Amino acid sequence: MQLKIGSIVAKRGEKSSGYVSIPGTNIEIPITLIAGESAGKTVLITSGVHNSEYTGIETAIQLAQEFLPVHVAGNIIIIHPLNISGFENRTMSVVAEDGKNLNRIFPGDPNGTEGDKISNFIATVLEGQTDFLIDLHAGDGYETLTPYVYYVGAAEMNVVKESKAMAEKVNVPFMVQSFISTGGLYNYAGTCGIPSILIERGGEARWTEPEIELYKEDVKNVLRHLSVLEGKVKINNHRPVEVTNVCYENASATGCWYPCKQVGDRIKIGEVLGVIKDYFGNTLQTCRAKSNGIILYQVSSLCIIRNGSMITYGKINR
Repeated sequence: MQLKIGSIVAKRGEKSSGYVSIPGTNIEIPITLIAGESAGKTVLITSGVHNSEYTGIETAIQLAQEFLPVHVAGNIIIIHPLNISGFENRTMSVVAEDGKNLNRIFPGDPNGTEGDKISNFIATVLEGQTDFLIDLHAGDGYETLTPYVYYVGAAEMNVVKESKAMAEKVNVPFMVQSFISTGGLYNYAGTCGIPSILIERGGEARWTEPEIELYKEDVKNVLRHLSVLEGKVKINNHRPVEVTNVCYENASATGCWYPCKQVGDRIKIGEVLGVIKDYFGNTLQTCRAKSNGIILYQVSSLCIIRNGSMITYGKINR
């Protein structure tokens, strides 16, 4: 039995890397296939869905080099990165050719624009030969965050249960169950019956080797849990605590953003979390906490854009 995506083929006990063409476009994405020496499940690891989230991308690049078939039972597919046109044109989260955010348009459209076709191609890979999905993210180029993990919630109960079990093997302090079923890659995978998680680690278009080492261990521990990578599941420093009633606050005006808190801070209802001011120092918006909780991520740039993300927080469920 062999593993095949586009023109890239890996037979049992082989690893193969190369570029795969997205049908109907001039875009080629880098993919590594690892076909283990023994049978097992197939895990798809995606990075660079958001192309300036560099910790996820570098983690995928290093794992693609490090994984060997002799240590694998089943198959591992690694995409590093998915939005390569955005990466090479240094856009923020969007495909360079059409300005679309890949994590908002799954399952895409084979007759649409470049972003639609990329999403549709990956959706086809998901539906055709994937048992589990690990999607690697970070804060965007203008965002900072505390490490946490999402798992799918809009899916069959067994898929939700398996996704949560995967999330619990990630060494981060918090996890969030997502009830969105469309648009995002891992959300869509859940509706296809594929247990899926999205890991958030790093941000601000930066990466460091210590972060990458932590991120690689996150992925390896999930793969050990799935019996795809040899070795025992490690007991982490953190067992992720559930964060519920997550509030995604968007800016009501374009201007200058002045946060009052740091990511990971505990907050109380009514507290001022930040303000938006105009270029003369006049307050345009004051953001107050709608509940007690923890700050997961927030914009860290001075610039903030109307209707764009501002700050996200949720209730700690102990």
